[in-house]
Amino acid sequence: MYKRVMAVLCAASAMSGLAFLHAHAQAPAKPDRIVVNDSGGATQQANRKTFYTAFEKQTGVKIVNTSPVDLGKLKAMVASGNIEWCVTEISGPDAVTAERMGLLEPLDRTVIDLSNFPEHLRDRKFVFPKSVYSTVIGYRTDVFKDGGPKSWADFFDVEKFPGPRTMQNSPIEQLEFALLADGVPMDKLYPLDVDRAFKKLDEIKKHVAVWWTTGAQSAQILIDKEAVIGTAWNGRYYNLIKEGAPIAIEWNQGAIKESAFGIPKGAKDAYWGQRLLALMADPKLQGEYASIIGYPGANLEATQYTDPKIVPFLPTSPDNLRKQFWIDLNWWADNGAQVHERWARWMLEK
Repeated sequence: MYKRVMAVLCAASAMSGLAFLHAHAQAPAKPDRIVVNDSGGATQQANRKTFYTAFEKQTGVKIVNTSPVDLGKLKAMVASGNIEWCVTEISGPDAVTAERMGLLEPLDRTVIDLSNFPEHLRDRKFVFPKSVYSTVIGYRTDVFKDGGPKSWADFFDVEKFPGPRTMQNSPIEQLEFALLADGVPMDKLYPLDVDRAFKKLDEIKKHVAVWWTTGAQSAQILIDKEAVIGTAWNGRYYNLIKEGAPIAIEWNQGAIKESAFGIPKGAKDAYWGQRLLALMADPKLQGEYASIIGYPGANLEATQYTDPKIVPFLPTSPDNLRKQFWIDLNWWADNGAQVHERWARWMLEK
């Protein structure tokens, strides 16, 4: 009987592949449901098909979704003690801000395994790096039949690569791209030389036909031929490429960022939030997620479980990862407010 019981327990452990099954001798009372706040849309659907469904099957706890991501609402919840969310997505530098303001529960590293994540993400204490995405150069292959721009210097070279451009209406990344175009090495970008970046942006400004504000808009601009070269999140281009659109991605000097999740400080079902985040670190589920949406998890083993046809379109594939740089969210958390103000003034200038 003892051997039979041990065999069952070992089999269950192997199937789950998650350390949290052994981390607590006794779990707290199981709620009927927890609320997970994310960015909605296609990413929520992909989360539902992979992480959320797996969590519900594994724990018997239902996940109810809300959106959108909202740092202000997170602040208000924590301040009032009325915590609606068990887990929430947090955007960009807001993740650093949330951590600094004490808005998040510490990650339970006894159950959340980040050992196979990129080195600079392995010591996270409050913010879980759930997935990653890149802002990359895209161009129309029917316009540039011999190949498009291979760098930001090429992107800024309107004589060598003529035609209207599109870029995001945000200083984040645009400053980095301008500095790269001006010859700054990727590993020497930070701290950003803001004056130098804006001076370089002055050169390209009149050639930017559309400053996009949403992900859906970014890639569609190339389809509509409002621009022939642009920037977008890698998944936006991928979704059009797989449908046969005449677009190519250039990964060189792409800007990588992580999509972060965290548990609000004081969340009553934080234990179950920790279990969800632990499950989100699983490479097999991350591989399934990437196969659906084209945005990979941060676990570098996940590409082994991703549809091989999709791997070349992922920022974490070995060939693509080595060509890119990580956005320094700490620098933007420290300097973002004044840079955004300057960007708003710059956009109004002719």
